[in-house]
Amino acid sequence: MIDKKDIFNVKNAYTHAGSFHSDDVFATAFLQILQPEIEVHRIFNVTSDLDGIIYDIGCGEFDHHQKDKRYRENGVPYAAFGLLWEKFGTLIMDEENVLKFDEKFIQALDLSDNTGCDNDLAFAISDFNPKWDEEKETDEAFFEAVEFAKGILKRRFSKIESNAKACKIVKAELEKLPDDIEIFELKQDVPWKAAVKDTQIKYVIYKSNRGGFNIQCVPSDEDKDVLKKALPEKWRGKTQEELEEITNVKGFRFCHTSGFLCATETIEGAREIAKMALES
Repeated sequence: MIDKKDIFNVKNAYTHAGSFHSDDVFATAFLQILQPEIEVHRIFNVTSDLDGIIYDIGCGEFDHHQKDKRYRENGVPYAAFGLLWEKFGTLIMDEENVLKFDEKFIQALDLSDNTGCDNDLAFAISDFNPKWDEEKETDEAFFEAVEFAKGILKRRFSKIESNAKACKIVKAELEKLPDDIEIFELKQDVPWKAAVKDTQIKYVIYKSNRGGFNIQCVPSDEDKDVLKKALPEKWRGKTQEELEEITNVKGFRFCHTSGFLCATETIEGAREIAKMALES
């Protein structure tokens, strides 16, 4: 058994040879991100003289092919990627984001590997396996898939780190304001949902990258479609001419048909529209 921080000193990793799936590919990509110098060996049998970390083969700590394989509390079975992430994920990010990344990214891959259920990313990885009429070594294809997976993970990890910084920025702004505000003007164009989800804020105003300003409804949960207070039904899907006539706010140019977002040409218009929506 390898202690968490000892992973940085591990020189060799062993996983199964032959056809590969998203599980062993992403597990390998994760290990190579943690320990770029690690040498990955693909084998058919685990022997007692192997020195290193063994995963997705051998019925050990990081395998899931044994009868007593582990399940999460929600019933989703672990596969090798999930088992490695559970132990070493906090070397990449904090515990809260480790759990969130497992829930939103890894669990679907683990479930697909254990049950064969459909998963687009798992299909994309499987497509790296050489076709029957293709003259390519499976190991070569495997490491091509690993590089692909590594790019995905690095971008995800970078985004999570960036979002964590954004959350701190927004929370710092909120600390300067009364606790009972329901409309919040974002000073900097950063992701804000995680920072405002547990507040009384119902609308966030921010600059649009298309020009003007957006007024966006706050979800009742960071990643859910249920809104704390949706925009009025009578605004949704209307033209700018119709919106200006209904509200008497010049430059009110757009309201999404689902009622989660609208746009104005000026900050003054955005403030006025947000206030109208709040009072509706």
